Formats: sequence, C-alpha cells, structure tokens
Amino acid sequence: MNKILTLIFIFFYFISNAQIEQKAFVYGGQVTKAFIKYTAELTNKKKPKICFIPTATADSQRYINYWYELCSDLNIEPKVMKVWINSSTQKKSFEEILLNMDAIIVGGGNTLNMLAIWKAQKIDLALKKAYEKGIIIAGGSAGSLCWFNAGTTDSRPKELTIVKGLSFLDYSHCPHYHSEKSRKPLYHKNILEKKLTNGYACDDKSGILFINGKPKRSVSLDTESFSYYVYEKDGQIFEEKLTSEIIK
Repeated sequence: MNKILTLIFIFFYFISNAQIEQKAFVYGGQVTKAFIKYTAELTNKKKPKICFIPTATADSQRYINYWYELCSDLNIEPKVMKVWINSSTQKKSFEEILLNMDAIIVGGGNTLNMLAIWKAQKIDLALKKAYEKGIIIAGGSAGSLCWFNAGTTDSRPKELTIVKGLSFLDYSHCPHYHSEKSRKPLYHKNILEKKLTNGYACDDKSGILFINGKPKRSVSLDTESFSYYVYEKDGQIFEEKLTSEIIK
C-alpha cells in the first residue's frame, strides 16, 4: 500500500510541476476572423472563451460590434472586457475576468494610453498571471506591440516614437512593417543605434506564434505577407524573412 501511495504521489508531483506552455500569437495589423480562428485553435478547447480588450480605442462600441460580427459564425464564446466601467455595475475584478478565459486578444489603437490605463488598473499584472497560467495572449498593432519589450508607436503627436511594452516577449517589435512606409527604416535605425533590441516585425496580414518566449511558427493570410527577424551584427542591419504557413 505504501509503495502504491508513493507512486501516486510521484505521479501527481510531476504532473503539477510540468511546465505550462505560455503561448503568444502576435500579428502586424488588425484583428481578422482568420486570426481569431487560429487563436481559438491554440487553446485546444472545443468552444473556447476568448476575451477581446479594446482599451486602445477607448472601448469603442464600433470596434466591439466589429469583434462580435467577426465571431458570429465561429465556434467560440466571444467576450469583451471594457475598462471604462463603474463599480456599481461591474462586480468582478479585471483579474477575475481575465483568469476565467481561454484566450485574450488585444485590439489596435493608442498603445501608450492603453498601457497607462492597464498599469493604473493593474491589468498588466492580471495579464501576466493569465499568461503564466497558460491562457493564450494575442493581438495586432497596439495589441502586438504591448507584449514586447519596446517598439515604435504613433501614440504621441507629430512622429513615431519609442514605447516600452510589458516585456512578456523579450524582443523589440514593429507592426505594420510594410504597410506604413516610415515603420521599417525607423525600426532599422533604432536597432542600429541600440535604442531597440533585436526583434520581430510583422506585415499587417502576417503573425508569429511564440511558445515559452521563443518564436515557433509564422502564419500569413496571403502569399504577399510575411514576418521577419530583424537584428544588428557588426554595425549592419539584417532581415530574415520567416517561412509562413497560409491560414484562412
């Protein structure tokens, strides 16, 4: 009997200490049905609960409606977490909401304002807990930049500037890599000048899956869109195009 109990203890010890896979799916542009579907598949759930966070557009109702429209014929439970709320009507904390999801998708918009609100509301800490728990994190534009250590943003007046992210992924990032002409040369310049670390850039219709902080797969919506690893070596900039799988 003691031997059986010992074996049971060892089994559950290894199960409880097995590494939880931390998955992040980032793409260069706005949310699409194909990207939502791909995120859902990463959860390995039959009907996953996926929460959309539209903080970067100030909880735009138009953006929320678009989210529900995209999800209307997908086999998921679409949710939305607003930050413009009132304590009299919302009885669950942001952490309680997020930790009850299978995946979290962050929308585009003003990265700087979004991060400031998250930190004020401690949503950044809740997202960290969700990520460490194995809940999928995803997003594009502001919703991809936020997960990296830093990148350039149009969140301030006049010009693109550097913003620090949450550093769940310890690389720099550039969304909209080819769709906005100023993005690519500025990204290269900032890496060469050591203002940004080496990192990953994504075209609007391309994305990268990271598992435990490392890139594992690149996917694209068409054959013209790609993701890239951009790095400095011996004072020169290099760009490696990632091989992409086409998803629909």
